[in-house]
Amino acid sequence: MKITYYGHACVGVETPTAHLLFDPFITPNPLASHIDISTIPADYILLSHGHGDHVADALAIAQRTKAKIVSNYEIVTWYETQHQYSNIHPMNHGGSWSFGFGKVRYVNAIHSSVLPDGTYGGNPGGFVVETEVGNCYFAGDTALTMDMQLIPRFTRLDVALLPIGSNFTMGIEEAVVAAEFVQCKTIIGIHYDTFGFIKVDHEAAKAAFAAAGCELILLDIGESWMR
Repeated sequence: MKITYYGHACVGVETPTAHLLFDPFITPNPLASHIDISTIPADYILLSHGHGDHVADALAIAQRTKAKIVSNYEIVTWYETQHQYSNIHPMNHGGSWSFGFGKVRYVNAIHSSVLPDGTYGGNPGGFVVETEVGNCYFAGDTALTMDMQLIPRFTRLDVALLPIGSNFTMGIEEAVVAAEFVQCKTIIGIHYDTFGFIKVDHEAAKAAFAAAGCELILLDIGESWMR
């Protein structure tokens, strides 16, 4: 499993059989100005919720790659009705589906969700992905929630992608507890530094996770991590 960070909360996950892209927000992000979205592979685009800083490049990448958009019912039907993009797969909380690369479960997140044109974006969520080369949890934008404790009852995680920027999501202190809840020692940070509200002290963040027996990985934009 290869994970590439494209800035903010956007990551690509490569398995032997598919390229997954989560929450593509790249072209509006000045920190990711060196990333060319025309080169990003995607067989599936997974969207945690409808905010612009998570869906900005989803349609453009989907139209180029013919990727399947996977999200809650409200979001995928918005792409179908508003943009005539029909390669979609609707999900909702607690449900799972087996795709060609493995299994995806749509899990709870505590946040808000509205699409760029003001359309209701349904309830936000996260994704637990099980593949032949490893399992990961993409939390999306969320507060710390006790529901995270349910995840390891069904899936042993190899890596968890957790927001750490605070203000709009959980911060470092809560993310450390989230790592404990999901029983995962390897954490990749997302949703930090992009805006002034979510700047973090990298060394302090890493130290906080290390004190809890975890490793926090903060990738440079465009950098990859391999399991």
